[in-house]
Amino acid sequence: MRVAGITGTTALGLGASQARASSSHASLDAKGENESAMLVDTTLCAGCRACETACAEANALPQPAPDAAVAGVVRDTAPEVFTVVNGAGPVGRDGDERFAKRQCMHCIEPACASVCMVRALDKTPEGPVVYHGDRCLGCRYCMVACPFEIPKYQYDKRAPLVRKCTFCAARQAEGKKPACASVCPTGALSFGKRGALLELAKGRIYRNPEKYIHHVYGEHEAGGTDWLYISDIPFEKLALRKVRDEAYPDKVQGALSAPPFVMTLWPPLLMGLYAFAKRREAVNGNGNAHGHGGAAAGKEEDRHV
Repeated sequence: MRVAGITGTTALGLGASQARASSSHASLDAKGENESAMLVDTTLCAGCRACETACAEANALPQPAPDAAVAGVVRDTAPEVFTVVNGAGPVGRDGDERFAKRQCMHCIEPACASVCMVRALDKTPEGPVVYHGDRCLGCRYCMVACPFEIPKYQYDKRAPLVRKCTFCAARQAEGKKPACASVCPTGALSFGKRGALLELAKGRIYRNPEKYIHHVYGEHEAGGTDWLYISDIPFEKLALRKVRDEAYPDKVQGALSAPPFVMTLWPPLLMGLYAFAKRREAVNGNGNAHGHGGAAAGKEEDRHV
């Protein structure tokens, strides 16, 4: 039990240090202004869902269901659906319908990566939060940690993975735009560096103060994200979650990074103790058996004498 206590304490320390290391890329610059980012102007989105189709093609996913984005029906991502477009009905100030794309927000300080002890989820210096399935232990702590509830698990697979939008990191590495931005017909999606996109978003708000809500969603949410939104209606109506304006890793890494270590180290330790106890029991049993045999032989000799 002393060994168990020492092991558990060590695991706690290792878990916290690993969690801090996994989010070390977040301090590259002031709130990731040089990271790749996307600005979504919801007043320009027509709800065509071309972005969904492009995402499916780029990631070898099934084609999106033909259902339209219906007001009041909040669609969510899934293991085989990395992005969805949700509608808010004719609620715009011009009387038109409003739509918003939902996917991984690629936080500057991602909570999902901060709790992953094997860095299956990792924040790259360029901005995307990527996933390495060959490292994943399947603990699903990333799903608990994410304030936007984005990572999804393949429960129906024999070798399940955690799935989510990768911000087309492979395409970006080739100098290409993410697939969704490359097909948007209305200009609702603007791809570039986060600092420049924040200036673009605030410029639009400044020049049209009566059109837009004076807030850039993603500038401060969850400590800042690489996906930014501007809108003329409350963001909640577009199925964009209301989260805190502070980074989540410091809140979740202590609680969520240690248990996987403990769960990994305790089973073999307890199995070892069990095997040791069974072996000792077997040795004692054999010794008692020999002792009883010797006593019986002695009694037999006494009887003959």
